[in-house]
Amino acid sequence: MLIDLHTHTARLSYDSQLSPDDLVEAAKAAGLDGICLTEHDFAWEPEEVRRLARRHRFLVLPGMEVNTGHGHVLAYGLPRYVFGMDRVETLARLAREAGAVLVAAHPYRRQVPWEPARDGAWAEALGRAVANPCYPHVCAIEGLNGRGKEHENRFSQELAERLGLPTVAGSDAHALADVGTCATEFLTPVRDLEDLIAALRRGLFRPVVLRAQGLTRPSG
Repeated sequence: MLIDLHTHTARLSYDSQLSPDDLVEAAKAAGLDGICLTEHDFAWEPEEVRRLARRHRFLVLPGMEVNTGHGHVLAYGLPRYVFGMDRVETLARLAREAGAVLVAAHPYRRQVPWEPARDGAWAEALGRAVANPCYPHVCAIEGLNGRGKEHENRFSQELAERLGLPTVAGSDAHALADVGTCATEFLTPVRDLEDLIAALRRGLFRPVVLRAQGLTRPSG
């Protein structure tokens, strides 16, 4: 099953140009089997997600992209944004209490060196990144981000290797052109949010490039 774990709509994300219906139709046209709605610091109401899914006869699952002081984190299983989630410790605690899982989104941001060719710059940046306090609480790293450049995604993949964490892929779609660049292939059926969380916990997935536009396929 191909699921895009990272998408945004104009319904709840200020920087997205996508209507929910256009997002779903574009995902279907791209050959995806499902999407997760991961708005910035907002969660969809469960019934709204179910209505959208029924209207298109397509798997639509709720999620959220939480902006923390140490980077963005994709959360699956948190019902709503709660004040204080910008603090990693609070987010991790709430995720544990809710039975949710966390994934580090585009970890290359503010980490990739401006001069990657400079001797030692890349290794130094990776060394700093592995110390991010978010990462002990995530089950995976977003190794492929559809809006990332090749060297940025490579940084995320090398970071995941250093941390010993698996990688997922998400388009990070904010516009129609973003949909269908990459997705996460699940090796077990995902019918609902509970299935998704279980598969993420067990590592039953792999990142997949669907449409190359600066993306590089992970080696592992």
